[in-house]
Amino acid sequence: MSSPLPASSTPVPGGAESVSKEEADASRLPTEVYPSHYNLVVKTDLLSNPPTFSGEVLIDLAVNSDTSVLHFHLHKTLDVTHIAITSSDLKTTSSLVIPVTELKRDDEKDTASIDLASLPGGGLKAGSKGVKVFFRFESELRGAMHGYYKSQGDPDEDGNRPIYALTQFEATEARKAFPCWDEPLIKSKFTLALISREGNTNLANMPEVSNKPWKAPSNASVENVFSDNYELGSLLGASSSSEGKTEGKTEGKTEGKTEASASGNDWKISKFETSPLMSTYLVAYATGVFASLSSEHHSKLTGKTVPLRIFATKDQIKQAQFALDIKKWALPVYEEIFDIPYALPKLDTLVAHDFDAGAMENWGLITGRTTAYLYDPEKSPLSAKKRVAVVQCHELAHMWFGDIVTMKWWDNLWLNEAFATLMGELIILERVWPEWKPRSEFLKSHLQPALELDAQRSSHPIEVDCPDSAQIGQIFDAISYSKGASVLRMLAGVVGEKTFLKGVSIYLKKHIYGNAETKNLWEGIAEASGLDIAKIMANWTLKIGYPVITVKELGDGKVELTQNRFLSTGDVKPEEDETLWYVPLEVSTVKNGKVEIDHKAVLEKRSTTYDLGDNDVFKLNGNTIGVYRVSYEPERLAKLGKQASSFTLEDRLGLVSDAATLARAGYAKTSGSLSLINELGKTETEYLPWAQIGSAISKISGAWWEQPEEVRKAIAKLQIKLFKPVVDKLGFENAKDDAPDVKELRDLAVSTAAAAEDADVLKEMKERFAPFLEKNDDSRIPPDLQRSIFLNVVKHGGKAEYEKILDVYNKPENPSTKVDAMYALCSAKDEELIDRTFDMLKGDKVKDQDLYIFFFGLSSNRHSRRKIADFFIAEYDAMMKRYPDGFGLNYLIKGAFAALSSHKDKQRIQEFFKDKNTKQYKLALAQTYDTIQAAADWLDRDTEDVKTWLKENKFL
Repeated sequence: MSSPLPASSTPVPGGAESVSKEEADASRLPTEVYPSHYNLVVKTDLLSNPPTFSGEVLIDLAVNSDTSVLHFHLHKTLDVTHIAITSSDLKTTSSLVIPVTELKRDDEKDTASIDLASLPGGGLKAGSKGVKVFFRFESELRGAMHGYYKSQGDPDEDGNRPIYALTQFEATEARKAFPCWDEPLIKSKFTLALISREGNTNLANMPEVSNKPWKAPSNASVENVFSDNYELGSLLGASSSSEGKTEGKTEGKTEGKTEASASGNDWKISKFETSPLMSTYLVAYATGVFASLSSEHHSKLTGKTVPLRIFATKDQIKQAQFALDIKKWALPVYEEIFDIPYALPKLDTLVAHDFDAGAMENWGLITGRTTAYLYDPEKSPLSAKKRVAVVQCHELAHMWFGDIVTMKWWDNLWLNEAFATLMGELIILERVWPEWKPRSEFLKSHLQPALELDAQRSSHPIEVDCPDSAQIGQIFDAISYSKGASVLRMLAGVVGEKTFLKGVSIYLKKHIYGNAETKNLWEGIAEASGLDIAKIMANWTLKIGYPVITVKELGDGKVELTQNRFLSTGDVKPEEDETLWYVPLEVSTVKNGKVEIDHKAVLEKRSTTYDLGDNDVFKLNGNTIGVYRVSYEPERLAKLGKQASSFTLEDRLGLVSDAATLARAGYAKTSGSLSLINELGKTETEYLPWAQIGSAISKISGAWWEQPEEVRKAIAKLQIKLFKPVVDKLGFENAKDDAPDVKELRDLAVSTAAAAEDADVLKEMKERFAPFLEKNDDSRIPPDLQRSIFLNVVKHGGKAEYEKILDVYNKPENPSTKVDAMYALCSAKDEELIDRTFDMLKGDKVKDQDLYIFFFGLSSNRHSRRKIADFFIAEYDAMMKRYPDGFGLNYLIKGAFAALSSHKDKQRIQEFFKDKNTKQYKLALAQTYDTIQAAADWLDRDTEDVKTWLKENKFL
C-alpha cells in the first residue's frame, strides 16, 4: 500500500508504541481452528436506498485441537442472519442450524464466537474431517473507504454521478465485509462469486470463469446449505433488513443512477477461479459500470501470456494508458530480478474516486485513488507522471513482497512496505526511467522523511509489536516505508546490490505462498553474501532512532568519530543513548580531483579514530548511503561549503540536510547552516541539492512565521537572492529537450521566488493567468508551474481569482489539477475568502479522502494557520464521526497542529486533548507535540543568531 501523497510532500501519520508480546498475542484469535478455503458469494445492490450488500460464505475448517467454541473476526457493522455448521462427526448430510442468538460479539476486539457445546461430543475434535461453517450476512454499503464500500464518480453534464463498490481490507477490514479469520498468517484459498445488476462489470482477484443471469430460488433453506445441490447465494433473494428498499436515487439529485439501472431487476452472477493461498487483507472485489484498457505481459520464465487491464469510469479511462503501460514495462524486470514469475493468471488495476490510502496491492486486482493512476500527457505535470510510475511500480513489487510471501504479523509490516518502496521507487525506476535519477531522488523522497520522523522521541522501531487492531494503522508511516527502505538501501551498499538481490530471491523462493519474518530475509541475504546479516542489521530494525556521528579533528590527519543517538529536540537522555549501531562510514576523500570512498571503514563501538593520511578534503557518508547524520566542526563545515562541487550531488544534498537539521536540534548554530547554504548557492546547478536548500530555508521561514515583518522579509530576501538567478536563467517555459530535473528545478525556483514575493515573478504569474481568468485560455500556464501560479494568483488576488479556481476544483481536467486547485483555495490572504474555504470543509463539498489536503494547505498559509487549529478543535466531534477508521485522522492531527511553533501552542493543544480518548491517533499526536517542541526550542535558542547572520549578510 502506498500513502496518499509522496513521503517527501506529506507529513506522515505516527508510528506505534511498543507493547509486550503478551499484549500483542492477546489481540489475536485462538489457534484451535483455522480456515483452509472460503467459498464466498456477495450480492451488491447499488440502486437500493441506501445501497446494500449481502452475502453467503461457506468456510472449510481445519481443527488443530479440541474446542467447544468457534472464534472468528466480525465487525459490528455486519449483520449475520443465518449460521450453520457441519462435520463428519454429525453422521448426517444435513446441517446443524445455529440460532443467531448464539452468536456472541466482542465489538471492542471485532471478534465473535459460537458455543459448539450442542454438537455431538460437545464440540469439535482435533483432526475432525469435513468441518464447514456457513454464514449469511448483510450490511449497508457505506462510504467509509474501508471494508466493502461505495464510491461515487464525478457528476456528468446532467448532474448524475456513477456509483460503484469496491473493497479495501488492509489492515483489518475484511471482517467488515464477511465473517473471517482476519490475520495475515492465516492464509486460505478463496473462491469468489459476485451477484450484481446486469450491465455492471464485476472484478475480483482471479479471472472470471462464468457470467450468467441470476435469480434466487424461492425454496432455498439454511437447512440445506451443505447438500450437494445447494447453489451458494440462494438465500440472497431477500434481505432481513434494508436490502430491496426503494430503488433509484440514493443521495442528492440522481446520484444512484448508473447505466446499469436500465436493467431494472435483472441480476447476473459472475464466478471466479479459486485463488492460491492468500491472506484476507489481500482479497478484493468490485462492481460497477467501468470502462477498460487492455495489454499483455509475456513471461520469459513461463512462456505464458498474462492479460493486463486497467478499469476506471468512462470519463477518466483515457487518462489511464500510462499506468497500464507501466505494468507491461515493469513486470518483466521484476521477474528477471527475482527469478520468480508473476503468480496469477491476470493482473487488473481499478481506479477509485474515493480511497483512503494512495493505492493497495490486492493480489491480481490493484486499487488506488485517481491521483495514483491517471495521467494526461497534455495537461499533467511531470510530478504527476512520476507519481503514477512510483505508485504502480510500488504496488507491483507487492505482488512478490506481501502477496506471494506475506509477513506473519503486522510487526513485520516493513517486510512488505520497505521492499516495495526500495524496489518500486528506486531499483525498478532506475532501470525503466534512469533520466529521473531515482537513486538520488530517493534521498529526498524517503531518506529525509525517515530521518525526520525517526529523530523524534515518539518514533518507533522498524519492527514493532502491534497492539490491538484499532492501532495497527498507525505503523503505516515513514518508519515502516521510508526508514525500512533506507536501511535496506544501506545494506545493499554494504554487500553489493547484485548480492543483495540474489539474497532476496533466495528468501522469496524459500517462503513462496507462505509467511515469513525478518530473520528469514536476513538468512537469505546471509546465504548470498557470507556475512552475519542478522548481527549487522539487528539494531537498525529492532531499536528506535539512528546515530549522529560527531567528527573531531585531532591533527596529523586523524579524526575521532563518535556515535550517539540523535533527537530533533537535542536533549538525549543517558538511558536513550545506549544503542550502538553498525555504521558504514563510507569515508570520501578527493585525490587529484577524483572522489575515492573507503567502503570497509565501519564504526561498531562508541568511538574510533580514523587516519585520513594527508587528505584534507574529506566527507563521511559518501553518496549519503547511510541512515545517520554527520556533525562537523564549524571550520570543517565552512570548508565543505567551498569544496562541495568536488563531491556528488547526493553528497551535497546530504551536507545541506545534516547541517540544517543539526542546527534545528541545537547541535550547531543556524548561522552555520545558512553560511553553508549561501556558499553552495554560488555554484550549485543540480535540482536535488537546490531542493534541499529550499527545504532548509522553508523550515526557517515556517518556524519564524510570527517574527517581526522585517525578519520575515529578510528571510524572503535570502530566498530571492538564491533562487531568482535560477528563474532568470531557466525562465517559465520548458524547452523541448529539457531534462526532467531541469523541469523540476524550474518549478522549484519559480515557486520559491513567488513564495518570497519577488515582484517580477508575481507579475509574470498574473499575466499568464489573465487569459485563463478572462477567456478560459490556459495556454500560458505550463502544467509544471500550474500549482504555483494558481496558488499565488489567489494569494495576491481577490474574489475573481478565487472563484475561477473554485470552478477548476469543481470541474478539473485531471486529478492533479484538482489537487492544485485545493492548495490554491487554501492560499488566500483575504479573511472572507479564507472563510469560504473553511465553509467547504463542513459540508459535502470536500471528499473525505481530500480533507487532509485542505488541512495541510491551510496550515501552510500563515494567514489561516491558527484558524485550521481552531477549526479542528471546534469540529472535533464531527471529525471523529467522519473518520471512525483508517488513516485520515492521523493526517488531520498533523495538518491541524504540526505547523505551530510555540510552547503556548503545545500547552493549549495538550489541554484540549487531555480528556479525549486518543487511542486511535495518540502517536500522531505525540509526534505533533515533538514537532512543536523542537520548533519552539529552536526559536528560543537561535532567533538572535539568525537575526545577526541576516544583518551581517545585508538581508536585514
